[in-house]
Amino acid sequence: MSEERDRIDEACSALRQQCDELAVRIHLGKAEAKEEFETAKAKLDQMTKDYEPLKDAVEESASNVVASLQVVGEEVLNSFDRIRKSL
Repeated sequence: MSEERDRIDEACSALRQQCDELAVRIHLGKAEAKEEFETAKAKLDQMTKDYEPLKDAVEESASNVVASLQVVGEEVLNSFDRIRKSL
């Protein structure tokens, strides 16, 4: 579980860094990019909020937690990629 926890912590940290970098880039960017960014940021904020109390989840539910967080993380990452391409 510790290895999975570390991977999730690293993924959340990397997504948060990308979020911060994109916020700077789109400050003066297109309205459409801003809207998608806000949606992706809300998903990232919710994912981070949902993950915090689950860090110490029991081993049997860990795979479900990881799978769910991975799906949301991929959605956020895909949104960030679309935003980058639109800038």
